[in-house]
Amino acid sequence: MAAEDAALLGPAEVREIAARLGVRPTKTLGQNFVIDPNTVRRIVRAAEVTPEDHVLEVGPGLGSLTLALLPATAGVTAVEIDPVLAAELPTTVRRFAPALAERLTVVTADALRIDALPGPEPTAMVANLPYNIAVPVLLHLLEQVPSLQRVLVMVQAEVADRLVAGPGSKVYGVPSVKAAWYADLRRAGAIGRSVFWPAPNVDSGLVAMTRREPPATTASRAEVFRLVDAAFGQRRKTLRAALAGWAGSAPAAEEALRAAGIDPRTRGEQLGVADFARLAEYGPPRLPT
Repeated sequence: MAAEDAALLGPAEVREIAARLGVRPTKTLGQNFVIDPNTVRRIVRAAEVTPEDHVLEVGPGLGSLTLALLPATAGVTAVEIDPVLAAELPTTVRRFAPALAERLTVVTADALRIDALPGPEPTAMVANLPYNIAVPVLLHLLEQVPSLQRVLVMVQAEVADRLVAGPGSKVYGVPSVKAAWYADLRRAGAIGRSVFWPAPNVDSGLVAMTRREPPATTASRAEVFRLVDAAFGQRRKTLRAALAGWAGSAPAAEEALRAAGIDPRTRGEQLGVADFARLAEYGPPRLPT
């Protein structure tokens, strides 16, 4: 093994570390630890990280993905909510990748409450996100960490489908539109259940994101997102009806829709993020950014 390589964790190493710490994966924190080295190698390849990238990893757990990221990047900032796991991660890295230990920064925190990070600004995020909070964490970090240019996340397969869905799809909805505000998204692969401990009851999927500028609009992100929530709150209704509360009345909603060049009989799932951004300009009084 070269000086800057890392030994990766297999099933025996994962269970040994967990047993020593007295850790059992919990559904509350959405913990499913990856026990297959080939899977973490595949994730790192799919993320297309470079030796210049500083990577943000959320929910590193026992360190399986962290160890695969360290040799490929300039550094990893790992955000872990579990204090026991956060305290152990540097020890694991020193044990399996001693030459790379200085590249790791551990932040013990809830990713949903992060508004700043220590060290160099991360240019990429690569993470096995806890399934129960994957979308809120993803959207929060895209907002709070504007330096992120590329993202590769492993999420529940159903969530992956929703994130990458386009207008007109049956699974297109609020996550699809809000994620598209920040980035172009695509499916980057499927992950089976057997590579986790414990094995989840669902399949997983990889979603790759490349940040781009939000759609051109005079409305704030908060205004656009409030409109999106309203449009999908009653997704079976026409936008004229669904946006009555947002606009103040159904006639006011129709007026705004027509001003934006949108048929009032349209439903929310037929609009792209640029349509919502345009429509938000004709809505109720402005919200702060």
